[in-house]
Amino acid sequence: MKIIMLGAPGAGKGTQAKRVAEEYGIPHISTGDIFRANIRDNTELGKKAKEYMDKGLLVPDELTCDLVMNRISEADCKDGFVLDGFPRTIPQADALTKALEEKGMSMDAAVDIEVPDENIIGRMAGRRFCPKCGATYHVVALPPKAEGICDNDGEKLVIRDDDKEETVRNRLSVYHKETQPLIDYYKKAQILKTVDGTKTADEVFDGIKAVLS
Repeated sequence: MKIIMLGAPGAGKGTQAKRVAEEYGIPHISTGDIFRANIRDNTELGKKAKEYMDKGLLVPDELTCDLVMNRISEADCKDGFVLDGFPRTIPQADALTKALEEKGMSMDAAVDIEVPDENIIGRMAGRRFCPKCGATYHVVALPPKAEGICDNDGEKLVIRDDDKEETVRNRLSVYHKETQPLIDYYKKAQILKTVDGTKTADEVFDGIKAVLS
């Protein structure tokens, strides 16, 4: 089964992508991991990607797609894979569709984990982080025993810059502009499956299994 995971930042798609990969015995493929592996192994594609990354530029769509296609051509992907973090834009989706068609392949499902913006802001703004041991908490879902203090080492908990409301709103704005159109793209391709992401992680996973069965 060849699956694309979609969802806004903070919707939980990374966590669910790992669970789906485990459930179906297929690799979980994230573009970040692919970039790091190719740069580490000093491949030709990795060298090209590093040139852009070193300049603080986005890796072009065509090169990103080449890296992904390279990865899914490996033996462990013969029964399928879960793509997490790619495609992010319509040009990337087009490049992927075209590259797969050339190999006589196509995606089976694009699973969109739907969570309203306000829920995501609440989730992320409530996160707390221990700068000493790295433990994470949530003021509602997973509070520390003493407010604002790490259970492990008594360190004062902090809010990561990534989780600040203004940053979250900016990331959501970018998502709606660039990635949201993929929902329509895969709906048109008749492979879009939508799951309610406001439920517990286990319920969301059950929802994903139901739409994939």
